[in-house]
Amino acid sequence: MTPGTERPAPVRRDARRNRELLLAAARKAFAAQGLDTPLDEIARRAGVGNATLYRHFPTRAALIDAVFQDALQGTVAAGEEARRAADPWAGLARYLEAVFTVLAADRGVNDLMTTAIQGVTSLDAVHAHNHETVALLVDRAQRDGAMRPDVTVEDMLLSLATLGRSVPSLAAAGPPHAWRRQLALFLDGLRAGTRPTSDLPAPGLTAEELAAVLLDLGPHRQS
Repeated sequence: MTPGTERPAPVRRDARRNRELLLAAARKAFAAQGLDTPLDEIARRAGVGNATLYRHFPTRAALIDAVFQDALQGTVAAGEEARRAADPWAGLARYLEAVFTVLAADRGVNDLMTTAIQGVTSLDAVHAHNHETVALLVDRAQRDGAMRPDVTVEDMLLSLATLGRSVPSLAAAGPPHAWRRQLALFLDGLRAGTRPTSDLPAPGLTAEELAAVLLDLGPHRQS
């Protein structure tokens, strides 16, 4: 060491252990109950006090960020595979099936994928990748004549978010894989040749308007 420099203090073993306990407890709680799970319940599950939780994760967003920063890489991989599909309609259908399978299994991931949550910075790239995948496949499907031409990317993302919000309830209360029926009906309504005799009754949302709606849909518990 050179004069005037100090080595960073090592993280104490018990502090590392408490962090790992908190992350494990949060993963289980968020998966079962969603991202609105009370933080004091997570601390109780981890066997630590609230002060310990806030020392490691000052905000709910910081905890969510740490829990899920690597959880959606499978979704990104599915998006990359869909982009390479020779048939854009088939690629879109397979991609949405992969996404909805995850939405049905984990309420925390469902909250992340179907809403906007401020302050969870590591997920920004995942949301951007999903947007790009849907936009690319919609454009290709419309140019191929497989999808009705008046559907916008914002239409797709909003409809998928609102349908996706129902998936955990369908998985819990309905017959096995009940969400597949709803997704199939949704996709059939987008196919070319199913356009109704009248035009869509209102202009589509802008990107900014969509972001505001998704933020309003999301979890609102802050502490």
